[in-house]
Amino acid sequence: MTMHPSVTASPASVSLYDARPFFEKALQFGVQNGIIGRARLDAICADAPKGMVQIARYFGNEFLRPDIEKARDRIVNLVSLYLQSSCGGDLRKAAESLRDHSFLSRSKGGSDLLKALLALPESSSFHGRLDDGGAEPNGPPKGLAEWSLKSFADYQAELARRRPLQQQKDAAIWLADGLGMDAEELEEAHTHAEAVIRTALLAMATQRTEMPDWVEFEKMVAALRKKYRAARARAAAQAGKTVKTASAGARSLSLSLTLPLAIPGNLPEEFRDVVQAVLQSVLADLPQILESPLTARALFANDSEDQHPPLLGRYFWVEDIASEIEHHERAVSLAWDKATGGNCDDGSLLTLMVCVAAGAAPKTLLTEKAATALVRKIQKPGARNGFQPELARQYILDHAPAEHQEAYLQLWTDFVDEAQSTLQSDSSFALKDALALLRRECHVAA
Repeated sequence: MTMHPSVTASPASVSLYDARPFFEKALQFGVQNGIIGRARLDAICADAPKGMVQIARYFGNEFLRPDIEKARDRIVNLVSLYLQSSCGGDLRKAAESLRDHSFLSRSKGGSDLLKALLALPESSSFHGRLDDGGAEPNGPPKGLAEWSLKSFADYQAELARRRPLQQQKDAAIWLADGLGMDAEELEEAHTHAEAVIRTALLAMATQRTEMPDWVEFEKMVAALRKKYRAARARAAAQAGKTVKTASAGARSLSLSLTLPLAIPGNLPEEFRDVVQAVLQSVLADLPQILESPLTARALFANDSEDQHPPLLGRYFWVEDIASEIEHHERAVSLAWDKATGGNCDDGSLLTLMVCVAAGAAPKTLLTEKAATALVRKIQKPGARNGFQPELARQYILDHAPAEHQEAYLQLWTDFVDEAQSTLQSDSSFALKDALALLRRECHVAA
């Protein structure tokens, strides 16, 4: 690496230098314009070999010629990067920087710029410590070896790409914190910033104080749809039209009345542009959220192999398996209680199961007339499927609380083993015997 460009360089040689690293152009400019003197040139020449050895040791082996040659390229590139970044491409300012500061300090400045770049996220995802892999404990940060040889244009492009990603993540962390969820929990959730921001905006607009889990997210969507239908009906009525023929203006008004989305008033200024952009995407999603015939699960969650949910991955909810199981069990229990009327004695359950197996409406109590009609349906000549025990078995599996299914299945199996031949008998006393069986085992009102 030549450190003494000629002070009397011709225009042709200057043109040659223009294709070289920014450091060399700044150095030549400084020498030609009397900014950099002999003493400073000597200092640079003394510092450069030391820096090259340090860099070769840091990235490889200072005793290997290829590593030393790469170190020469790296140190020139690092100094160029720092000078071009800090001086805005101004050769005079760059030359003055070389005059006023040591060569190694400019090299370290370039290295610090790259480390700061690599510390910025490569995506808006929260993914724990996955990016920490690949770097030695005491070695250079992952990617520094590659980036120390890249151009200033590459650095600027990557910086422009990564900075907004950092802002998105910081904004997501700020909003999530207001809903009781910290950065570490977001990392563990393996989500991405835009999804967190969208859900946070919806949650805050619906007066929620915590980041929703799936159960709460589903309730939030259901409440919004109910509010939207009511708002649209009012808007249509005010326009003197039916809901079906409501104008686009009424529809738009209904959307805004249903969910007056806005940026939080106390949002830090540096996050406003980022959150505003995501807010627009939520507004674009509102027609699907509020008007889609799909259920919330079919719209947002990846539960179907046959259909790709339209809004899959765009919104975030806390994965709380225990809460979802509890909610499912509670829903199953409520549905079962509704079907059985809260009656779980053997007689009520067998009455219900006999109705299901016979293809009749599930009931836990039969009148004498209804019982007679049920038996006649079962025993109707030529009716092969008048009594199908498997239907009742499947009904138990589909609707009964999981903790009781085994006992209910055993009760039903024992009943079928004993009663099926009587219920489906074609003897002259078949109706009388079957009714007597139902009165004994099930609930038949006198």
